[in-house]
Amino acid sequence: MQQVELTTKTPVMAARGAVPPACVGLILDGNRRWAKSRGLPSLEGHRVGLLETYKKIAKHARERGIRHLVAYMFSTENWNRSEEEVAYLMDLFREAGKKHLRELFEENVRIRFIGERGRFSPDLQELMTQIEADSANKNGMTAWICLSYGGRAEIVDGARKLARNGQEVTEESLGAALWSAEMPDADIIIRTSGECRLSNFLTWRGVYSELFFTDTYWPDFSESEFDAILAEYALRERRHGK
Repeated sequence: MQQVELTTKTPVMAARGAVPPACVGLILDGNRRWAKSRGLPSLEGHRVGLLETYKKIAKHARERGIRHLVAYMFSTENWNRSEEEVAYLMDLFREAGKKHLRELFEENVRIRFIGERGRFSPDLQELMTQIEADSANKNGMTAWICLSYGGRAEIVDGARKLARNGQEVTEESLGAALWSAEMPDADIIIRTSGECRLSNFLTWRGVYSELFFTDTYWPDFSESEFDAILAEYALRERRHGK
């Protein structure tokens, strides 16, 4: 895997005629630091990041021809945060599911959730199922939302499925047993906020991803910075180990 540290000073390069990546992963980081830097309650960053920035970038990604957009919104480790923060995030997910995510339907976006769905309250599980059903016929882009997701947990769950069914473990059989079975490998993984690690994201689907790290906090991440990353990606030679 190659990696490049991208800052807000990176110029926007035109990549006309370039084939867009099929799958882009997003690690939405820096919400709380964004709020702190503005003297706002720390949880306000989550609201802006989810209800405003994510929706904006998802629409833009579809316009740029991205077929799959994978957003790391809540990890398996995030359950260890304070009860107040977890409860706030659950309420945000409810609000997003009832209104904001549904706005993506108008952009011909299909929404799918992956992760430990059984850890969420029954009403949130039902909401996820309903959103998936209501958007099942959309084919402009698939927005994968990772909730209670961890790359290791995904692989362990897939291996357990194979063991229960007495199946041989191969790359093909394990890949087909994962939560992300119908997702292509990520061509790009972007992490905001200046942290340069993957934090248990797309452990299986990200083995050959091009990595981009930007100092921008997620709530400030813009369409122009997304375009700059796509332009840089278009200049790279991807060999997949060859």
